[in-house]
Amino acid sequence: MKAENVKVACSSCSLRELCMPIGLTPAELQRVDEVVASRRKLRRREVLFRNGETFGALYAIRTGFFKTRVATEDGRDQVTGFQMAGEIIGLDGIVNDQHTCDAVALEDAEVCVMPFHRIEQLSREVPALQRHMHQIMSREIVREHGVMLLLGSMRAEERLAAFLLNLVQRLHARGFSRSEFVLRMTREEIGSYLGLTLETVSRTLSKFMEDGIVQVEKRHLRIADADALQRIVNPGS
Repeated sequence: MKAENVKVACSSCSLRELCMPIGLTPAELQRVDEVVASRRKLRRREVLFRNGETFGALYAIRTGFFKTRVATEDGRDQVTGFQMAGEIIGLDGIVNDQHTCDAVALEDAEVCVMPFHRIEQLSREVPALQRHMHQIMSREIVREHGVMLLLGSMRAEERLAAFLLNLVQRLHARGFSRSEFVLRMTREEIGSYLGLTLETVSRTLSKFMEDGIVQVEKRHLRIADADALQRIVNPGS
């Protein structure tokens, strides 16, 4: 779907504090507004960018949920992350000027298109923006390390508990409930991300339900005992 050439004002966006620096002067805010070239709407399952595609922009998610994936040698899709409103997607393309994964909308979504050459130019002139970009990249590195730890040393229960706690924490930062949310991804996609089979994800969720830790109705999930989930991840806490 083509990008819409609609002027988007970051200064008036409700997600500004999540994806743009805070504490900017009015003049700097006006400059930052110039970074966003357009908005782009995507339908569910539509691809925002593909592995191998030339990198040219970062995308701030305004609405919707995305997953990033890579194809394994045997042709399966490996989910590498889930992204939501207020987060920046496309950082994978900076290193070699081409994307290293596919980004797929899990529901109807809208993104702000930010040409990277504009970000680079403005970062040199607005130190707060440069610092913010470094923080975003650093968060991505920390996230990657977290995923490696998750897949390398945690049991299935620990992986799923950590995933649910991280998801609800990120959603709460966006003004959503601290305990209830709708799973935009399938159990199979969760399993792919966590290195678990679909059966293991379903079995572990069922155990959480039996233990009174979560309540699940189709894709609607409520965390009934967040402390119990936390104890699964950190037994000594």
